[in-house]
Amino acid sequence: MKETNAAQLTQESRPASHRASSEAAESAPIPGASLQIIEATGSTGTPDGQEAYERGTALKSVGLFIQAAEQFEKAAQDPAYALKGFAQMGLSLKKSGKQEEAVAAFRRALQVPATSSKEQVQILYLLGRTLESLGRIPEALESYRWLRREAPQYRDVAMRIESLSTRRMHSDNRQGQGRNLWTNPASRSWWDLLRNTK
Repeated sequence: MKETNAAQLTQESRPASHRASSEAAESAPIPGASLQIIEATGSTGTPDGQEAYERGTALKSVGLFIQAAEQFEKAAQDPAYALKGFAQMGLSLKKSGKQEEAVAAFRRALQVPATSSKEQVQILYLLGRTLESLGRIPEALESYRWLRREAPQYRDVAMRIESLSTRRMHSDNRQGQGRNLWTNPASRSWWDLLRNTK
């Protein structure tokens, strides 16, 4: 009781202006407090998909793509958020310039058992675009062709398949034309054999 009375006395003995300013300071938000709250809630042992997904969404919206990807990966540990978590993780990684990691995240999203046909189509498209940006044309074509079987009219898939197929043919032709017949080791062996028999 003595401690309570002492606190009340010191509060009451202060001038009103000092009391008001100390009360305002106590109720004012602390800079970085929201980040501390995010960190504190992130340290719980069990994966709470919704919580991690919301944190990831907030981080992604302010451009913190790597941190967002980490939160989406945590969200994906909850089966209810696996698909959304991996898909958003892939998008965040892609935005941060980590294309290879984005490909892996999109592939993980496609392996989630409860993926609907519509979701699968969207993820296949993202996977194809990412592979295309990496120059991995055969894999991008495979992704787009798989997508076309599911949804033939989806976005610009038909045009992308045609464009990539044409580009692939031209690069194969250029590589074939650039090779001299005699630079092939087997051809050289035959040429040497023919020369030596004369």
